Amino acid sequence: MVINTNVSAETGARLLSESSNLLAKSLARLSSGSKIVSPEDDAAGMAVSMRFDAQINRIAAADANVGNAISFSQTQDGFLQKVGKALDRMSELATLSQDVTKTDSDRTLYEKEFLTLQNYIKDISTKKFNSIGLFTANGVTVTTDSDSESVTLVGGTTVLATGFYLANVDLSVGTYANATTMTTNVNSQANAASALSNVMAALSQLASDRAGVGANITRLNSTHDQLGVLNDNMAAANSRIKDVDVAQESTQFARYNILVQAGTAMLAQANQTPQSVLKLLG
Repeated sequence: MVINTNVSAETGARLLSESSNLLAKSLARLSSGSKIVSPEDDAAGMAVSMRFDAQINRIAAADANVGNAISFSQTQDGFLQKVGKALDRMSELATLSQDVTKTDSDRTLYEKEFLTLQNYIKDISTKKFNSIGLFTANGVTVTTDSDSESVTLVGGTTVLATGFYLANVDLSVGTYANATTMTTNVNSQANAASALSNVMAALSQLASDRAGVGANITRLNSTHDQLGVLNDNMAAANSRIKDVDVAQESTQFARYNILVQAGTAMLAQANQTPQSVLKLLG
């Protein structure tokens, strides 16, 4: 029997310390909901989880980009619908102006509305979405995933940006070399016939442009759905790495709690053992 070294107490203290540390980690996991509360818990898992977290955030950002692009395309189509109605009316006016029973004075009345609609279309061609031109010669490019992959929206070149000079109104960039020679009014049968030809060409292009914008919206909606599925799968994979299984961890917590209480009681007993030496000295 010895007095200076209580091996039982030292062993009990060490085991109690280990149990206390395990209890503290279990408590931290349960309170945080994460099974990786410090790097040493799972160094590799922590590294993978950090990359997953960053990718999930990028996916959310790409999804926001796609959502804004959908709004951009829907706004485009809204204006193109109005352009279509204006062109319909202009074609009607050009046809009415070819009536042989109308005088040039009558046609001048049609011309006023015709020119007003031209200016209305020209005004639409300058419209912007958050300072970005809606109708540009080149389409807009949208980032569609977490790896900076992007797509340029088809149909970015529209009737408002490809040079349909309706009665010599330059609506944007322009592709017709002889634009300045095109009809400027419907104040005669000949001019009305030429104007009608231009309007019909514009209507044909507008139909193609609206189909392109519709394809953009379909493409972007599919991308939005795809990003949603990808985000769910990435979140599930990340959860398996870092999220704590509460049922399993609560069982471990109960175990560590009992070990701490038992270790505390046994350390107290071990500290009392050297007192038996006093009986030998008595």
